[in-house]
Parts: sequence; C-alpha cells; structure tokens
Amino acid sequence: MKALSLGAKAVGGGRFYLFALAAAGQAGVERALSLMKDEIERDMRLMGVSTIAELSRKIYDLDRTD
Repeated sequence: MKALSLGAKAVGGGRFYLFALAAAGQAGVERALSLMKDEIERDMRLMGVSTIAELSRKIYDLDRTD
C-alpha cells in the first residue's frame, strides 16, 4: 500500500504463496491469496480509499512538521 501511495506502478508479493503451496498445495495458495486480498481491502478501508487510484502521498502526510 505504501509503495503504491508513493507512486510505484507495481509491487511484488514476495514468496508468501510458495510457502502456502509447499504446505497445502493449490488450496493453500488460494487461501493465502484470499487472506492477502482481505488484508488489502481492510487496509484501504482504514485509509479511507476504495480504489488503488485513490492512493496518494497525502495519505502518509510526509510533509508534517509538528
């Protein structure tokens, strides 16, 4: 979320799905992706946005001086 808010065009998910694949096969990968989707949707709601396009640097208030 932070990388996208700061202007990245894409981000990688790392190896999380490989661990799920090794542990539980296809069902594990599907579950891991479902959990990731749920986390992203929750984080976006907490940030007050409903689409990726709404993410911006302003969310992080990087110029705050107090």
